[in-house]
Amino acid sequence: MLTKDVEIKDEYPKEFLLEKHAQYLANYAKNKDGYEQITLEYLRMSGIYWGLTAMDLIDRTSLLGHKSEILELIKQCQHECGGISSSVGHDPHILHTLSAIQILTIYDAINDNVIDLNKVVTYIKSLQQKDGSFFGDKWGEIDVRFSFCAIASLSLLNRLHEIDINSAISFVMKCNNLIDGGFGSRPGSESHAGLVYCALGALSLTGQLDRINADLLGWWLCERQLPSGGLNGRPEKLPDLCYSWWVLASLQILGRLHWIDRNKLMRFITACQDEESGGFSDRPGNLVDPFHTLFGIAGISLLIHEYGDSYDSEATAVQMTKLKSCVKLINPVLCMPQCLIDKLNIKMQLLKL
Repeated sequence: MLTKDVEIKDEYPKEFLLEKHAQYLANYAKNKDGYEQITLEYLRMSGIYWGLTAMDLIDRTSLLGHKSEILELIKQCQHECGGISSSVGHDPHILHTLSAIQILTIYDAINDNVIDLNKVVTYIKSLQQKDGSFFGDKWGEIDVRFSFCAIASLSLLNRLHEIDINSAISFVMKCNNLIDGGFGSRPGSESHAGLVYCALGALSLTGQLDRINADLLGWWLCERQLPSGGLNGRPEKLPDLCYSWWVLASLQILGRLHWIDRNKLMRFITACQDEESGGFSDRPGNLVDPFHTLFGIAGISLLIHEYGDSYDSEATAVQMTKLKSCVKLINPVLCMPQCLIDKLNIKMQLLKL
Protein backbone atom coordinates (compact mmCIF):
# COMPACT_ATOMS: atom_id res chain seq x y z
CA MET A 1 0.00 0.00 0.00
CA LEU A 2 1.38 3.43 -0.97
CA THR A 3 1.96 5.92 1.83
CA LYS A 4 0.53 9.39 1.36
CA ASP A 5 3.47 11.77 1.45
CA VAL A 6 5.17 14.69 -0.30
CA GLU A 7 8.44 14.99 -2.20
CA ILE A 8 11.18 17.16 -0.73
CA LYS A 9 12.84 18.67 -3.79
CA ASP A 10 16.45 19.78 -3.71
CA GLU A 11 15.53 23.36 -4.69
CA TYR A 12 13.45 23.85 -1.55
CA PRO A 13 15.07 26.06 1.16
CA LYS A 14 17.55 24.37 3.47
CA GLU A 15 18.57 27.22 5.81
CA PHE A 16 16.35 28.88 8.42
CA LEU A 17 15.31 32.29 7.02
CA LEU A 18 14.94 34.18 10.30
CA GLU A 19 14.89 37.76 9.01
CA LYS A 20 12.50 36.83 6.19
CA HIS A 21 10.07 35.39 8.75
CA ALA A 22 10.36 38.46 10.96
CA GLN A 23 9.55 40.73 8.02
CA TYR A 24 6.68 38.50 6.88
CA LEU A 25 5.04 38.60 10.32
CA ALA A 26 5.62 42.34 10.69
CA ASN A 27 4.05 43.03 7.28
CA TYR A 28 1.12 40.72 8.04
CA ALA A 29 0.39 42.52 11.30
CA LYS A 30 0.45 45.94 9.61
CA ASN A 31 -1.89 44.91 6.79
CA LYS A 32 -5.07 44.85 8.93
CA ASP A 33 -7.29 45.82 6.01
CA GLY A 34 -5.98 43.15 3.66
CA TYR A 35 -8.28 40.49 2.20
CA GLU A 36 -6.78 37.67 4.25
CA GLN A 37 -7.01 39.61 7.51
CA ILE A 38 -10.66 40.51 6.89
CA THR A 39 -11.74 36.99 5.92
CA LEU A 40 -9.97 35.55 8.99
CA GLU A 41 -11.40 38.07 11.47
CA TYR A 42 -13.05 35.17 13.34
CA LEU A 43 -9.50 34.02 14.24
CA ARG A 44 -7.94 37.43 14.90
CA MET A 45 -7.19 36.98 18.62
CA SER A 46 -5.52 33.63 18.00
CA GLY A 47 -3.76 35.11 14.96
CA ILE A 48 -2.24 37.84 17.13
CA TYR A 49 -1.04 35.18 19.57
CA TRP A 50 0.54 33.14 16.74
CA GLY A 51 2.40 36.12 15.32
CA LEU A 52 3.47 37.59 18.66
CA THR A 53 4.75 34.26 19.99
CA ALA A 54 6.68 33.55 16.80
CA MET A 55 8.27 37.00 16.96
CA ASP A 56 9.13 36.54 20.63
CA LEU A 57 10.83 33.21 19.90
CA ILE A 58 13.14 34.92 17.39
CA ASP A 59 13.44 38.08 19.55
CA ARG A 60 11.83 40.43 17.03
CA THR A 61 8.72 41.68 18.85
CA SER A 62 9.98 45.26 18.46
CA LEU A 63 9.10 45.03 14.76
CA LEU A 64 5.39 44.70 15.58
CA GLY A 65 5.20 48.07 17.34
CA HIS A 66 1.48 48.16 18.16
CA LYS A 67 1.25 46.83 21.71
CA SER A 68 -1.20 49.48 22.92
CA GLU A 69 -3.52 48.78 19.98
CA ILE A 70 -3.49 45.05 20.74
CA LEU A 71 -4.19 45.60 24.43
CA GLU A 72 -7.09 47.90 23.55
CA LEU A 73 -8.50 45.24 21.22
CA ILE A 74 -8.36 42.63 23.99
CA LYS A 75 -10.17 45.03 26.32
CA GLN A 76 -12.90 45.64 23.74
CA CYS A 77 -13.26 41.89 23.12
CA GLN A 78 -14.09 41.01 26.72
CA HIS A 79 -17.83 40.46 27.12
CA GLU A 80 -19.96 41.04 30.20
CA CYS A 81 -19.88 37.29 30.90
CA GLY A 82 -16.07 37.52 31.18
CA GLY A 83 -15.21 35.58 28.05
CA ILE A 84 -13.12 37.04 25.24
CA SER A 85 -13.95 36.93 21.54
CA SER A 86 -11.76 36.72 18.45
CA SER A 87 -12.61 40.28 17.44
CA VAL A 88 -15.07 43.05 18.24
CA GLY A 89 -18.63 41.96 17.48
CA HIS A 90 -17.94 38.22 17.74
CA ASP A 91 -19.09 35.81 20.45
CA PRO A 92 -16.72 34.95 23.30
CA HIS A 93 -15.04 31.53 23.19
CA ILE A 94 -12.62 29.71 25.44
CA LEU A 95 -10.10 29.33 22.58
CA HIS A 96 -9.78 33.09 22.15
CA THR A 97 -9.91 33.64 25.89
CA LEU A 98 -6.74 31.55 26.22
CA SER A 99 -5.10 33.39 23.31
CA ALA A 100 -5.84 36.75 24.97
CA ILE A 101 -4.36 35.58 28.27
CA GLN A 102 -1.25 34.33 26.47
CA ILE A 103 -0.86 37.68 24.69
CA LEU A 104 -1.21 39.59 27.97
CA THR A 105 1.35 37.28 29.57
CA ILE A 106 3.90 37.80 26.79
CA TYR A 107 3.40 41.57 27.06
CA ASP A 108 3.70 41.36 30.87
CA ALA A 109 0.31 43.07 31.09
CA ILE A 110 -1.75 40.38 32.81
CA ASN A 111 -2.12 42.54 35.95
CA ASP A 112 -2.49 45.89 34.19
CA ASN A 113 -6.31 45.96 34.38
CA VAL A 114 -6.68 45.46 30.63
CA ILE A 115 -9.42 42.92 31.34
CA ASP A 116 -11.41 41.89 34.41
CA LEU A 117 -9.60 38.72 35.50
CA ASN A 118 -12.27 37.72 38.01
CA LYS A 119 -14.86 37.75 35.24
CA VAL A 120 -12.57 35.62 33.07
CA VAL A 121 -12.36 33.01 35.85
CA THR A 122 -16.12 33.11 36.36
CA TYR A 123 -16.64 32.59 32.62
CA ILE A 124 -14.31 29.58 32.49
CA LYS A 125 -15.93 28.04 35.57
CA SER A 126 -19.38 28.47 33.99
CA LEU A 127 -18.31 26.33 31.03
CA GLN A 128 -17.45 23.25 33.10
CA GLN A 129 -20.09 20.51 32.99
CA LYS A 130 -21.10 17.86 35.55
CA ASP A 131 -18.93 15.21 33.86
CA GLY A 132 -15.90 17.49 34.07
CA SER A 133 -15.88 18.47 30.38
CA PHE A 134 -15.96 22.05 29.14
CA PHE A 135 -18.16 23.81 26.62
CA GLY A 136 -16.24 25.95 24.16
CA ASP A 137 -18.87 28.67 24.46
CA LYS A 138 -22.55 29.15 25.23
CA TRP A 139 -23.56 26.97 22.29
CA GLY A 140 -22.44 23.80 24.08
CA GLU A 141 -19.82 22.08 21.93
CA ILE A 142 -17.67 19.70 24.00
CA ASP A 143 -14.08 18.89 23.04
CA VAL A 144 -10.93 17.92 24.95
CA ARG A 145 -9.35 21.04 23.39
CA PHE A 146 -11.60 23.14 25.59
CA SER A 147 -10.51 21.21 28.68
CA PHE A 148 -6.92 22.14 27.89
CA CYS A 149 -7.84 25.78 27.20
CA ALA A 150 -9.58 26.04 30.56
CA ILE A 151 -6.72 24.44 32.48
CA ALA A 152 -4.03 26.41 30.61
CA SER A 153 -5.86 29.74 31.06
CA LEU A 154 -6.33 29.24 34.78
CA SER A 155 -2.74 28.04 35.20
CA LEU A 156 -1.46 31.26 33.63
CA LEU A 157 -3.73 33.22 35.98
CA ASN A 158 -2.70 31.12 39.00
CA ARG A 159 -6.39 30.24 39.53
CA LEU A 160 -6.45 26.56 38.60
CA HIS A 161 -8.01 25.69 41.96
CA GLU A 162 -11.20 27.48 40.88
CA ILE A 163 -12.45 24.49 38.82
CA ASP A 164 -13.12 20.86 39.69
CA ILE A 165 -9.76 19.46 38.61
CA ASN A 166 -10.53 15.82 39.39
CA SER A 167 -13.66 15.72 37.25
CA ALA A 168 -11.88 17.67 34.49
CA ILE A 169 -9.11 15.06 34.30
CA SER A 170 -11.64 12.25 34.60
CA PHE A 171 -13.24 13.51 31.37
CA VAL A 172 -9.84 13.84 29.66
CA MET A 173 -9.02 10.22 30.53
CA LYS A 174 -12.37 9.07 29.10
CA CYS A 175 -11.07 10.41 25.77
CA ASN A 176 -8.05 8.08 25.98
CA ASN A 177 -8.03 5.22 23.45
CA LEU A 178 -6.42 2.18 25.03
CA ILE A 179 -5.68 0.46 21.71
CA ASP A 180 -3.10 3.08 20.62
CA GLY A 181 -2.67 5.25 23.71
CA GLY A 182 -3.94 8.35 21.91
CA PHE A 183 -6.76 10.76 22.65
CA GLY A 184 -9.82 11.82 20.68
CA SER A 185 -11.97 14.93 20.95
CA ARG A 186 -14.58 13.10 23.04
CA PRO A 187 -14.92 9.58 24.48
CA GLY A 188 -14.86 7.06 21.63
CA SER A 189 -13.45 9.49 19.04
CA GLU A 190 -10.44 8.69 16.84
CA SER A 191 -6.97 9.48 18.16
CA HIS A 192 -5.49 12.66 16.71
CA ALA A 193 -2.11 14.25 17.41
CA GLY A 194 -3.53 17.71 18.08
CA LEU A 195 -5.91 16.28 20.66
CA VAL A 196 -3.11 14.20 22.17
CA TYR A 197 -1.24 17.46 22.78
CA CYS A 198 -4.27 19.01 24.46
CA ALA A 199 -4.84 15.98 26.70
CA LEU A 200 -1.17 15.74 27.67
CA GLY A 201 -1.07 19.48 28.35
CA ALA A 202 -4.04 19.16 30.71
CA LEU A 203 -2.45 16.18 32.46
CA SER A 204 0.93 17.92 32.71
CA LEU A 205 -0.49 21.09 34.27
CA THR A 206 -2.41 19.05 36.84
CA GLY A 207 0.47 16.65 37.58
CA GLN A 208 -1.34 13.52 36.39
CA LEU A 209 0.76 12.22 33.49
CA ASP A 210 1.28 8.95 35.35
CA ARG A 211 -2.25 7.96 34.29
CA ILE A 212 -1.19 7.28 30.68
CA ASN A 213 0.82 4.55 28.93
CA ALA A 214 3.73 6.75 27.82
CA ASP A 215 5.49 4.07 25.75
CA LEU A 216 2.35 3.10 23.82
CA LEU A 217 1.43 6.72 23.13
CA GLY A 218 5.04 7.64 22.33
CA TRP A 219 5.17 4.84 19.76
CA TRP A 220 1.94 6.02 18.11
CA LEU A 221 3.30 9.57 17.96
CA CYS A 222 6.65 8.62 16.43
CA GLU A 223 4.78 6.59 13.79
CA ARG A 224 3.39 9.89 12.56
CA GLN A 225 6.73 10.57 10.82
CA LEU A 226 6.68 9.81 7.08
CA PRO A 227 9.57 9.07 4.68
CA SER A 228 9.71 12.78 3.74
CA GLY A 229 10.50 13.53 7.38
CA GLY A 230 7.21 15.38 7.90
CA LEU A 231 4.63 14.43 10.51
CA ASN A 232 0.91 13.77 10.11
CA GLY A 233 -1.87 13.97 12.66
CA ARG A 234 -3.24 10.47 12.17
CA PRO A 235 -2.56 7.43 9.98
CA GLU A 236 -2.85 7.71 6.18
CA LYS A 237 -2.86 11.50 6.13
CA LEU A 238 -0.41 13.82 4.38
CA PRO A 239 2.26 15.50 6.51
CA ASP A 240 1.49 18.99 7.76
CA LEU A 241 4.00 21.38 9.29
CA CYS A 242 1.76 22.18 12.27
CA TYR A 243 2.33 18.63 13.55
CA SER A 244 5.97 19.60 13.97
CA TRP A 245 4.49 21.22 17.06
CA TRP A 246 1.60 18.98 18.15
CA VAL A 247 3.61 15.76 17.81
CA LEU A 248 6.99 17.09 18.95
CA ALA A 249 5.56 18.90 21.98
CA SER A 250 3.70 15.74 22.97
CA LEU A 251 6.85 13.67 22.65
CA GLN A 252 8.77 16.23 24.72
CA ILE A 253 6.13 16.08 27.46
CA LEU A 254 6.53 12.28 27.40
CA GLY A 255 10.35 12.47 27.44
CA ARG A 256 10.54 10.69 24.09
CA LEU A 257 11.38 13.46 21.64
CA HIS A 258 14.38 11.53 20.31
CA TRP A 259 12.08 8.79 19.00
CA ILE A 260 11.71 10.69 15.72
CA ASP A 261 14.41 11.44 13.11
CA ARG A 262 15.46 15.03 13.78
CA ASN A 263 17.48 15.53 10.61
CA LYS A 264 14.68 14.42 8.28
CA LEU A 265 12.13 16.54 10.12
CA MET A 266 14.38 19.61 10.02
CA ARG A 267 14.67 19.16 6.26
CA PHE A 268 10.88 19.00 5.95
CA ILE A 269 10.41 22.11 8.11
CA THR A 270 12.95 24.23 6.21
CA ALA A 271 11.44 23.07 2.91
CA CYS A 272 8.12 24.64 3.96
CA GLN A 273 9.59 28.16 3.98
CA ASP A 274 8.94 30.77 1.31
CA GLU A 275 12.32 32.14 0.23
CA GLU A 276 10.81 35.33 -1.21
CA SER A 277 8.18 36.45 1.30
CA GLY A 278 9.21 34.53 4.40
CA GLY A 279 6.77 32.50 6.47
CA PHE A 280 5.99 28.80 6.60
CA SER A 281 3.30 26.78 4.83
CA ASP A 282 1.67 23.47 5.69
CA ARG A 283 3.64 21.66 2.97
CA PRO A 284 6.49 22.66 0.64
CA GLY A 285 5.34 24.95 -2.17
CA ASN A 286 2.03 26.00 -0.58
CA LEU A 287 0.99 29.47 0.62
CA VAL A 288 2.40 30.60 3.95
CA ASP A 289 0.39 31.80 6.97
CA PRO A 290 1.06 32.93 10.58
CA PHE A 291 -0.35 29.69 12.06
CA HIS A 292 2.19 27.44 10.32
CA THR A 293 4.92 30.05 10.77
CA LEU A 294 4.60 29.86 14.55
CA PHE A 295 4.56 26.08 14.62
CA GLY A 296 7.47 25.80 12.19
CA ILE A 297 9.58 27.99 14.47
CA ALA A 298 8.25 26.21 17.58
CA GLY A 299 9.17 22.82 16.12
CA ILE A 300 12.66 24.04 15.33
CA SER A 301 13.00 25.30 18.91
CA LEU A 302 12.29 21.86 20.33
CA LEU A 303 14.63 20.15 17.87
CA ILE A 304 17.60 22.42 18.57
CA HIS A 305 17.22 22.81 22.34
CA GLU A 306 15.68 19.55 23.59
CA TYR A 307 16.64 16.73 21.23
CA GLY A 308 20.23 16.24 22.41
CA ASP A 309 23.67 16.79 20.91
CA SER A 310 23.96 13.90 18.45
CA TYR A 311 24.26 15.12 14.84
CA ASP A 312 24.63 13.32 11.51
CA SER A 313 27.50 15.56 10.38
CA GLU A 314 29.75 18.41 11.48
CA ALA A 315 27.84 20.76 9.16
CA THR A 316 24.58 19.87 10.92
CA ALA A 317 26.19 20.47 14.30
CA VAL A 318 27.32 23.94 13.18
CA GLN A 319 23.84 24.75 11.86
CA MET A 320 22.15 23.62 15.07
CA THR A 321 24.55 25.59 17.25
CA LYS A 322 23.87 28.70 15.19
CA LEU A 323 20.11 28.22 15.50
CA LYS A 324 20.34 27.87 19.29
CA SER A 325 21.63 31.42 19.48
CA CYS A 326 18.73 32.94 17.52
CA VAL A 327 15.67 30.85 18.47
CA LYS A 328 14.53 30.78 22.11
CA LEU A 329 13.60 27.63 23.96
CA ILE A 330 9.84 27.04 23.92
CA ASN A 331 7.71 25.50 26.66
CA PRO A 332 6.12 22.29 25.26
CA VAL A 333 2.90 22.61 27.27
CA LEU A 334 1.90 26.27 26.91
CA CYS A 335 3.61 27.08 23.57
CA MET A 336 5.29 30.20 24.92
CA PRO A 337 8.95 31.05 25.48
CA GLN A 338 10.29 29.02 28.40
CA CYS A 339 11.85 32.12 29.98
CA LEU A 340 8.34 33.54 30.53
CA ILE A 341 7.09 30.32 32.11
CA ASP A 342 10.12 30.24 34.41
CA LYS A 343 9.38 33.81 35.52
CA LEU A 344 5.77 32.89 36.33
CA ASN A 345 6.89 29.73 38.16
CA ILE A 346 4.05 27.67 36.67
CA LYS A 347 4.19 24.07 37.85
CA MET A 348 3.86 21.28 35.30
CA GLN A 349 4.91 17.66 35.01
CA LEU A 350 7.21 16.36 32.26
CA LEU A 351 8.18 12.71 31.97
CA LYS A 352 11.61 11.21 31.41
CA LEU A 353 12.38 7.99 29.57
